Amino acid sequence: MKAIILAGGRGSRLMPLTENIPKPLVSILDKPILWYIFKLLNKYNITQVGLTLGYKGEEIKRQQERFYSKGIDVTFFEEKYPLGTAGCILNAKEFLDEDFVILSGDALTDINLDEFIDFHYEKGGLASLAVKQVEDPSSFGVIVKDANGLITNFQEKPQNPLSNLASTGIYVMSKEILKEIPEGFCDFAKDVFPKLLGKLYAMQTNCYWTDVGTLASYRQAVRQMAKRGSSTLWT
Repeated sequence: MKAIILAGGRGSRLMPLTENIPKPLVSILDKPILWYIFKLLNKYNITQVGLTLGYKGEEIKRQQERFYSKGIDVTFFEEKYPLGTAGCILNAKEFLDEDFVILSGDALTDINLDEFIDFHYEKGGLASLAVKQVEDPSSFGVIVKDANGLITNFQEKPQNPLSNLASTGIYVMSKEILKEIPEGFCDFAKDVFPKLLGKLYAMQTNCYWTDVGTLASYRQAVRQMAKRGSSTLWT
């Protein structure tokens, strides 16, 4: 199985940290976020990884020795203009000749990818979403699922959430989902998932996961990782 890391976001809410570098290169305990993601993929023997590049993508290429893990082959996919979370995946369709994992380049997690991949094949859907209970889901994609994990409703950053299950932005997808993504700008949460209800499943997880999208969440991530230690996510 291959992996795609979404690394093209501008990171305006993380200014001034992202004034000269993109979000995935922001450091947590002197290591860029991408370093943690590559270590996770290395642990689960995922050796072919694509990175979607946008804002200051040349810096990710230039600084790849800061996050590279031995044994992983990296392919870069540059966006000439923003394509959205789904459009950038379609931009990498030649690379995605098998099923794949998607991870966000601005999040830290120790999710068990073997367990998640097994869940995906057991359910047999087009895509599986990792979800987690949060206190305030209004700033995330919100999932409603049945007892079997089938997603029955999906809300993007709702004012009145129907559940407290937030999408972590970690997905396992069948390669057939590429047929459901139109050309041009396209977002999974707004343009793809709502049309595929009945073919999507959610795996609820208690893994460590934090979105490093704002200065407040960045400071929280630094505190959490200082307490845990940077090497403990994969032991």
